[in-house]
Amino acid sequence: MNNLIPFRTLVVKEIYRFVRIWPQTLLPPAITTTLYFLIFGKLMGDRIGTINGASYMDYIVPGIILMSVISHAYSNVVSSFYSTKFQRNIEELIVAPVPNWVILAGYVSGGVMRGLLVGVVVGLIAMLFADLSIHSLLITVSMAILTATLFALAGFINAVLAESFDDISIIPNFVLTPLSYLGGVFYSVSMLPGIWQSISMGNPILYMVNAFRYGFIGISDIDIQLSFLMTGGFVVLLTLFSLYLLHKGTGIKQ
Repeated sequence: MNNLIPFRTLVVKEIYRFVRIWPQTLLPPAITTTLYFLIFGKLMGDRIGTINGASYMDYIVPGIILMSVISHAYSNVVSSFYSTKFQRNIEELIVAPVPNWVILAGYVSGGVMRGLLVGVVVGLIAMLFADLSIHSLLITVSMAILTATLFALAGFINAVLAESFDDISIIPNFVLTPLSYLGGVFYSVSMLPGIWQSISMGNPILYMVNAFRYGFIGISDIDIQLSFLMTGGFVVLLTLFSLYLLHKGTGIKQ
């Protein structure tokens, strides 16, 4: 019960933070995804035809939704926690009788909430362009939450290790964005030549996108159980690593 108060405080603070500046946090992904649907779905979709029996628009919608969830769950935590470090507010958390796991859970929960909220916004916009249907609600929601949690944790680690504002932009620009675009959002991995299929299998986002797509339209290039196992495994690893960094005070107590 004692830990519930600081946890709730952190979560409410994080949610209020991104809701208060909604023109910067919720409006841009709405505009960006509308352009994706217009350019890739409408203009190019008719020429491409179908992929694995689904129209191109229906095929790319789940990937675009999850791509938005990934980027905003990550960016919310990395920007929020690094700002706390930069403004020296982190010292208040360090001296307070709050366990490390509560601090981690609070920031990660805020990132998950923003990622899922952006996903809902993008999904509502997608309904204007495609007839959305849910093949498996459990798989869809579970993978969305797991993916948001995973990249919120990754954003937390980036923020802890970052020494400048430049450091929190390197990973999203040079790692996260390429992996997202090459994660099967706009194409099926079966369309690639053999060697590139093998290389693509090393991209963890490919597994998440395919499981999420299966939840929507029942189509996947990857075994669903393997997708959940890999994503869940990464969540556990990053959670343990994050707690280790907090325990050692890396990037915080120096």
